Amino acid sequence: MTVIETASEGETEQAGRALAPRLRIGDVVLLEGTLGAGKTAFVRGLAAGLGLAPAAVSSPTFTIVQEYRPSTPGPVTLQHVDLYRLTPADVDELALEDLIDDAIAAIEWPDRWHRAPADSVRVTIDVVGDQRRRITIDR
Repeated sequence: MTVIETASEGETEQAGRALAPRLRIGDVVLLEGTLGAGKTAFVRGLAAGLGLAPAAVSSPTFTIVQEYRPSTPGPVTLQHVDLYRLTPADVDELALEDLIDDAIAAIEWPDRWHRAPADSVRVTIDVVGDQRRRITIDR
């Protein structure tokens, strides 16, 4: 388990960037934290660390799934999923398992996904001040 304290959104992104090289196709990152905790900022860092365009990363709250692909043929696609507006029954119908096969998946609000892989990377972002966050990464 790794615990990182951040004092800005940029530092939260950097924590995601630092995790990225340890991920492989098929890995799932489960992101837990309250609204506004920095889950999407963390995913922006993951994207940057995977060689994808971090500026393209936005919260998929309304689209549910955002897919980030390399601009040139590259090794990885990042699937960014936000389950906030869904019930567990809705999530079961999404077939999230199919997204994971050829990509790395970052899943926000994973408590709604009862079939998350047991070997997922769990990232918990706790708000500890105005800009301060405690990020716990458990692999």
